Amino acid sequence: MSDTTDFGASKNFGSHHFYVDIPAEPKAAVSIYEDYGFDGDETRRETTETRVILARELWTKIRNDARRDFNERLKAKKQSTGTWRIGKVKLDRFLGRELCVLAWAAEHATKEECAVICQKWLALRPEERWWLFSKTSSEAGLADQKDRGWRKALYCALSDGKSIKVKTKIKPRLRKREEQEDMSLLDYIKEVADDNYALSDGRSIKVKPRNKPRLRKREKQENMSLFD
Repeated sequence: MSDTTDFGASKNFGSHHFYVDIPAEPKAAVSIYEDYGFDGDETRRETTETRVILARELWTKIRNDARRDFNERLKAKKQSTGTWRIGKVKLDRFLGRELCVLAWAAEHATKEECAVICQKWLALRPEERWWLFSKTSSEAGLADQKDRGWRKALYCALSDGKSIKVKTKIKPRLRKREEQEDMSLLDYIKEVADDNYALSDGRSIKVKPRNKPRLRKREKQENMSLFD
């Protein structure tokens, strides 16, 4: 008889595990919790933290890929497999961390982007997913921290990042030489024209040289034609 339940969670009372709460209402959000139990982190024993609250339509897009990935690995270890059902579904604490990484990346996505996110998540090794969970949870691991750095970074890393628009707050100033190198030929011609002409009342005003060069008498004579 297997000593685990659902997705590899220990049946022992007070064990450290994750669980997914799937409401009966078809459009209600799905929540993922981490239950530290009695054998978890000493500073968090007997506490439960809400890791993510995911829209139902997004959960529907990622659940099958997660289930297949987890069950293949559980079968390889000769453990019983799990399935998503209404109510609480328990997961092994390491699989729960991996599911959080997937859900955190999906919470900012559109339904169309979830397919890309799942494929990139599947391409990660379990150790890479654990590392991403560790980095994210240390800064923004709770359900109400979805707009903080690493949570957004997961979405950008596992998708094309179109749903989050990042504007440049401080525009870099180029040196004059760099500006000239980046200038197109048409812009350069226009700049030269602006230096020589000023427009007023729709008419071009020619700018004459202020100091006309004076030629010496001998130079004037050399420049005179025979008929002059």
